[in-house]
Amino acid sequence: MLTILGRPVRNKFCDGLSRRDFLTIGGLAAGGLALPGLLAAEARAGVGRSHKAIINVFLPGGPPHQDMFDLKVDAPAEIRGEFRPIATNVSGIEIGELFPKIAAMADKFVFIRSLVGATGQHYSNQCVVGRTDQNQPAGGWPSLGAWISKFQGPVNPAIPPHLSLFYKTDHAPWGYAGEGGFLGISHAPFRLVGGREETSKTDNMVLKGITLERLQDRHNLLASLDSLRRDLDTSGAMRGVDSFTEQAIGILTSSQLADAMDLSKEDPALVERYGRGDPKFRDDGAPKLTENFLIARRLVEAGARVVSLNFSRWDWHGQNFEACRQDCPLLDRAVSALVQDLHDRGLDKDVSVVVWGEFGRTPKINNNAGRDHWPQVACALLAGGGMRTGQVIGATNRLGEYATERPVHFQEVFATLYHNLGLNLRTTREFDLRGRPQHPVDQGMEPLPEVI
Repeated sequence: MLTILGRPVRNKFCDGLSRRDFLTIGGLAAGGLALPGLLAAEARAGVGRSHKAIINVFLPGGPPHQDMFDLKVDAPAEIRGEFRPIATNVSGIEIGELFPKIAAMADKFVFIRSLVGATGQHYSNQCVVGRTDQNQPAGGWPSLGAWISKFQGPVNPAIPPHLSLFYKTDHAPWGYAGEGGFLGISHAPFRLVGGREETSKTDNMVLKGITLERLQDRHNLLASLDSLRRDLDTSGAMRGVDSFTEQAIGILTSSQLADAMDLSKEDPALVERYGRGDPKFRDDGAPKLTENFLIARRLVEAGARVVSLNFSRWDWHGQNFEACRQDCPLLDRAVSALVQDLHDRGLDKDVSVVVWGEFGRTPKINNNAGRDHWPQVACALLAGGGMRTGQVIGATNRLGEYATERPVHFQEVFATLYHNLGLNLRTTREFDLRGRPQHPVDQGMEPLPEVI
């Protein structure tokens, strides 16, 4: 594993500890280097020709659907909340006032207002795997990116197909980007960011002196990478490893992955369009780094097939509306910039974007101006992927309690994403560790016909 340390950032937490951002390049499962297995699989199966991709944005904690994309103006005040709807550029579609940029380009989005099937648990499984963490097959369920890695392989030998910008969060399930499951560790996400604490595992290679800010300093970054390679060669660490491990080290110490994360190569006006985020971790959730949306685009453009990221913390049992006013404009700016960027680059037919959380929030506002857990219904955004956009799918009742039209299951969204990448859901299967055949989604789950 390769770790690039960031500058210390002091945060006010009950434990009083000083925390540090850091950047990690390595395999998620078991903290090991998954890349040699990826390269071996590539050598056996060959490299996929097409380059469809997915950017999966997870909002940890459960974003409030009735304050974002499914406002209930006719509900009583204790349900309606403080925000008003605004018109979009699609006739008949209104969304929350905190999303003016998305509203101005609603023709490029699909607003799902009837997402069902949540369990009410605070975890990312249903947004990165498509299934719950219960009754798993032998070896565990593979994540979205693991299936794509297994059946489509790398596009660029220097860029792993399955990348994660999920920060490790103090509430660990919010930092879970999925694993390889029974498909194997080689298909686990290649983790590009870490958590608050510096890791001390002995299998880490630490590039001391490289901060997150210095990723934008091309000269010093390359000098540090070259120094690491020289140190490895001098120490003899490169001797005795098989060709795939050596090639993996070559990827880690080459410039292409670093290039994709180097925002100094972008037009400053484009970087500004995405906005400046906040690197501090939000309580036990993730940072509010809007820059990661741009990095995700750069990674898929460089050759990644699936890039996932987590953004902020949306578990607002108290002060829901104050938190909305802080986070929703950041999300509005980052998501609208990402989708417009994909269109400007001609990638809108190839790159699918999904934005969602693990469940919705209670219609009734509690005594602390917050909303509590509500697994009965949630919302999601889709964009790109060649989908038919500029539409709303599903509806909830007057109080936003449950789906009244076209309930959409998490797995139907996954089926749509797999379809967009060209995966045949009827023929794609793999055997779990007990030899039982398994499919990317449950039988009967089909892509959304409204968008195909």
